[in-house]
Amino acid sequence: MKFKPVSGNEDQAGGVVWRRKDRENYYVARANALENNVALYYTENGSRKTIKYVDAPVAPNAWHTLRVRFKGDLIQVEFDRKRCIETNDRHVVGGGKAGVWTKADSTTLFDDFSFIEAKGK
Repeated sequence: MKFKPVSGNEDQAGGVVWRRKDRENYYVARANALENNVALYYTENGSRKTIKYVDAPVAPNAWHTLRVRFKGDLIQVEFDRKRCIETNDRHVVGGGKAGVWTKADSTTLFDDFSFIEAKGK
């Protein structure tokens, strides 16, 4: 998906949520223009935990791409077409919903969101 962080004093973030079972259990990959980083989190039973942070230049008022690939316990996160996180994690397993994510006072524009289910091995 594409996102553009427009404004916010606490956060200027946009992200992807997947394997969302409910408001208390899901994964999020997000990029934040105030912190200039990309992060991967899981939320389990309402408690958010960080899996990994990486520094990345997230310009405000500019369009960026964020892509997540996941299969089984493998998670790959790409920011502006560069893989920045690759890890294995099994905190949230199975199917769930996918969508866009933001928080706090972020004003963020989103475009070109898509979800493709991989078939086969």
